[in-house]
Amino acid sequence: MPEIRVLPRHLINKIAAGEVIERPASVVKELVENALDAGAGRIVITVEEGGARLIAVSDDGRGMSPEDLALAFVPHATSKIASEEDLLGIRTMGFRGEALSSIASVSHACILTRRAGDDSGWEIRADGESVSDVRPAPAPPGSSVSVRDLFFNTPARRKFMRAAATEFGYITEQLIRHALPNSQVAFTLTHNGRVVQQLEPAGLLQRAQTLLGPEVAGELIEFDSPERSLRLRGLLGRPSAGRANANWQYFFVNGRFVRDRFLSHALREAYRGLIDPGRYPVAVVFLDLPPEEVDVNVHPAKIEVRFRNSQQVHSAVLAVSRETLQKADLSPAVQLDPASGGGLDDPAALDHRRSSLKQALADFFKSAPRPQPRLDYPPGLPPGMGSYHGRRHDSALPIPIPDRPGEFTLPAAALPAAQSPVDSPAGAPASTAAPQDVVIPPQPIAQETAIADWAGQAALGSLPYLQVHNTYLVVPTADGLDIIDQHALHERILYEELSRRVSAGNLPAQRLLIPEVLEAGPTEKALLAEHANLLDRLGLEVGSFGPSSLAIQKYPLLLAQRGVAAKSFLRDLLDLLAQGPQGGEEALSAVLETMACKAAVKAGDPLTPEEISALLARRQQIDRSSACPHGRPTTLSLSLGQLQKQFKRT
Repeated sequence: MPEIRVLPRHLINKIAAGEVIERPASVVKELVENALDAGAGRIVITVEEGGARLIAVSDDGRGMSPEDLALAFVPHATSKIASEEDLLGIRTMGFRGEALSSIASVSHACILTRRAGDDSGWEIRADGESVSDVRPAPAPPGSSVSVRDLFFNTPARRKFMRAAATEFGYITEQLIRHALPNSQVAFTLTHNGRVVQQLEPAGLLQRAQTLLGPEVAGELIEFDSPERSLRLRGLLGRPSAGRANANWQYFFVNGRFVRDRFLSHALREAYRGLIDPGRYPVAVVFLDLPPEEVDVNVHPAKIEVRFRNSQQVHSAVLAVSRETLQKADLSPAVQLDPASGGGLDDPAALDHRRSSLKQALADFFKSAPRPQPRLDYPPGLPPGMGSYHGRRHDSALPIPIPDRPGEFTLPAAALPAAQSPVDSPAGAPASTAAPQDVVIPPQPIAQETAIADWAGQAALGSLPYLQVHNTYLVVPTADGLDIIDQHALHERILYEELSRRVSAGNLPAQRLLIPEVLEAGPTEKALLAEHANLLDRLGLEVGSFGPSSLAIQKYPLLLAQRGVAAKSFLRDLLDLLAQGPQGGEEALSAVLETMACKAAVKAGDPLTPEEISALLARRQQIDRSSACPHGRPTTLSLSLGQLQKQFKRT
């Protein structure tokens, strides 16, 4: 057995730093919390190279005496608590006394401080294992902590740091988590000498508008409701502002940002039936309750808490959120596209949109192999009622086959015409007009008429399918019938085609005559910079448009012609990329799934017979047609035996 030994102090500090200081954003978090505990009214955060080179946090708080400064880098030295009773009623952001000692053990750190009534300031430095004496130094009132060369003496940890833009994105997120609950405090964030964020004291809604963007803030509903011994206040987003992940949900307990499953579940339940199950509401929720009712001494990063009465907290959040939503007008605002060239009730505009869509899809699928549907029909079954799963032979499929290889059509409702020509080689003429040989399919007939006609035509073998509720396709098979989800099937078809196209090169793109502009912070810009190669492969060109905006210059052709809003797609793409680190192919696959889902026909879209026929024909040419890219089944099969059993014929 090896001998038991007491670890040296510097090694203990490095171990503690591994728990407290995960990345540069962790340093910013700890230093900003110290500034807030010191009563600061203005905090300045200066960062270089994503925090790897420099992190400096200055404040105008109370400052420290030379005696207190001498203990600043000593492990577990703190002014926040003095006894076990204090630990049960913590009212400050920090209390462990680990942050400064952990930071000093893995960086070159310096603290410069002065109290308002003192004649001079004081300075102390730390360099990994050594700490200097306190010495006089000129300083303004307050404190300033600078951290240079983070992880300089732990190269293994430094290797795990990501690109500077990504690390700065995490720092920006820390600013949001501290600036939202402290709207009375001014914050300034500077990166590589450029001011990125300048926040003056303001109300909560104005602070949220600055941090989350006016697009989100315009959909927020303020609420303030004392509930028994606790107070709930904050902002709830309308269901129409739902996002692709939960990163836009901020919960604060006594001013501290936390992640808690009880709070998340309560919010989710409040929106049940109001928001799409695959979307997450935007929310900023503040929960104020007596400190003794919550334990914040659970995790080194202090991001997890435990409630003494978690059921009461859950019930309060659920009740207040539901009441707020019930009182509010949740009707989404109608946004008309000024470049659409006519309303939906304009027949000429509608025909033009259908023509544009048909041509775009024809171009998209023109390189796909021509369908060769030769299917087997069982003895005694009339033509047109054949199985789509039988063995192949030389009889032809009795449904219309598109003239163009791989072409099929989609419903054109709410589909804008192309606003600009597709990128083409230099000198080549560009045109958005539909070609003369494209035949616009007839308008879908009413559902009741379709059912009546199908009943008679199916008996004659001339129509082998039925669209039910504009959502499901019922197809007879050799031994029963298939029920197909039109959206799920089309989503799988588009995903396979997009994957094939991306493997061969970048997706076709359309350059926008007028770039689409959306609000975006440093975090979103860092994500786009990190995934620049992915955007190129998707045919998406996005550039910076001022300090807090992005401009979409090019957009995937299929999404543009399908009427998918560019800003909405980019916002969902950013939410998807923000969910966590993904490899290149993993991220690409996830984005293609999103593109296929948005471009596919939707539940409730009426399809013409030609569109249904082409959709079913394409079904035979792809692998894994039994499920959509997200894993939902595309087809439910009922055998003749199962049908006979249900009708008590066995």
